[in-house]
Amino acid sequence: MARSDQRAGQPDAATDMGRQPTVSIHTQGCKLNQADSQALARQFEQAGFTLVRTPARANVVVLNSCTVTATSDAKARQYLRRARRTNPDALVVATGCYAQRAKQDLAAMDAVSLVLDNRDKPQLVSTVAGRLDAAPVRSMASGASPLDLYAGRTRAMVKIQEGCDQVCAYCIVPKVRGRERSIPPEEIIAQINGRAAEGCREAVLTGTQLGTYGFDLPDISLRDLVARILAETTVDRLRVSSLQAQEITPELLDLWQDPRLCPHFHIPLQSGSDTILRAMRRRYDTARFAETVELVRSRIPDAGITTDIIAGFPGEGVREFAESYSFAASMGFSDMHVFPYSIRPGTSAAHLGGQVNDARKQERTGELLELAAAAGLEFRRAALGQTRPVLWKPAGLDNRPKSADGYWTGLTDNYLRVRAQSDQDLGNVIKDVRLTGLPKEMDHGLVTGEVV
Repeated sequence: MARSDQRAGQPDAATDMGRQPTVSIHTQGCKLNQADSQALARQFEQAGFTLVRTPARANVVVLNSCTVTATSDAKARQYLRRARRTNPDALVVATGCYAQRAKQDLAAMDAVSLVLDNRDKPQLVSTVAGRLDAAPVRSMASGASPLDLYAGRTRAMVKIQEGCDQVCAYCIVPKVRGRERSIPPEEIIAQINGRAAEGCREAVLTGTQLGTYGFDLPDISLRDLVARILAETTVDRLRVSSLQAQEITPELLDLWQDPRLCPHFHIPLQSGSDTILRAMRRRYDTARFAETVELVRSRIPDAGITTDIIAGFPGEGVREFAESYSFAASMGFSDMHVFPYSIRPGTSAAHLGGQVNDARKQERTGELLELAAAAGLEFRRAALGQTRPVLWKPAGLDNRPKSADGYWTGLTDNYLRVRAQSDQDLGNVIKDVRLTGLPKEMDHGLVTGEVV
């Protein structure tokens, strides 16, 4: 049974006079989950909670979980158990996609006090406050605000859409996020302007299926939304988090003439074998994918193009894996997120024949990771000598944006992580850097530079 939360309501849980309750939020998985966590952080602040970085200091620990793979599930359980060991008296809350898929399994964990699935997220803060019997407090106690803790002061994750109707064979997301639904553009624009007014420099448009945005709203598409954001907001940079190959059109790319749009495209591949793509029920083939990559590069030559790829999908034999590896190598991705296929109960792929054994999946995953490292290194080498705008992390964010020897870290417009030494206060500033070298240590994705 789920652990009782009675101890979380004792006076030591910061519900006594003059003290505010504290909460720590940990996020797993995609940028959509990051957007949800930023929203939760703001709601907790408005309810009178102080956000803290670590579970050890928190009266409430919230895990916003992922369930894309079995590894994701295992990491969620590990985090919940560790949070309980670290802080036996905390109210430990599990939410997110794992909580949506297997609510009873999480509720049975001794480490967990409360399970609230994705449908419960809008009421999560009020439910937690009720369990703590904490009255709302307007002022913030000393400590970091949610804008600092969740990178929202620099980069705001803005949910524009949720759910997916495409039902790929391997994917559990439609079951845990529901049908596609678009957020009205006026709400999105107001949110971005609000974050910009608070000092946010970049907005990242997130969702499960961005390319179909607006299908359920009158007279608007993703292209229309992006055009309106550029026209009606003041945010310095705008980034689109992920698009399917078939959704990228010349008309959409025309918008990237505006320098506020970041030249970075995440285009999930999943497999470079047409046989496997058909089995996955993807809506493109390798020819269409290659055409899209070529279209992007012809319009935006220095764009970073990242992808996702799965190793060991059912039916992936030696030939299919060789096709997938060869095609991925030919695309020249700037980064690749590699996943071994994981059986997800409730998906059609779980019932397919030709399941690949774990040892072979791990072997193929390793080969693709080596390819990802080589491709990323090649992209970074090609970028040396360029001068690019970088959004620098604020001092104190993630504990290490500026080291003792004066190094700052930040993100270029085309999604390269940069480290540079400067006596200037670069925190939350967009400033150009000339990319000069690659660090000697093995740090995948990092470039060194000189601030100009």
